[in-house]
Amino acid sequence: MMKLPRVECPKCSREIAAGPVAGRLTKGRLWRHDAPGARRDAEGVLVSCAGSLLIVDWPTPGVQLEIAIETPPEEPADAMALF
Repeated sequence: MMKLPRVECPKCSREIAAGPVAGRLTKGRLWRHDAPGARRDAEGVLVSCAGSLLIVDWPTPGVQLEIAIETPPEEPADAMALF
């Protein structure tokens, strides 16, 4: 799982994950997110925030993204592989 930096959405002021933009090391694209207080319109259709998918300034330009790797727990010493 990749850890993405969070950036304040210019439309709703919420902290939203921003993914990298290819070829633009100083820019990130906000992930799609719901508008606060207006998740559905009158017909019941989901509504995204107007700031969804905007390209914003990257909080840490040029920094390599991290991948969170979970290490499995150690198997007991007396465990035997079956295959």
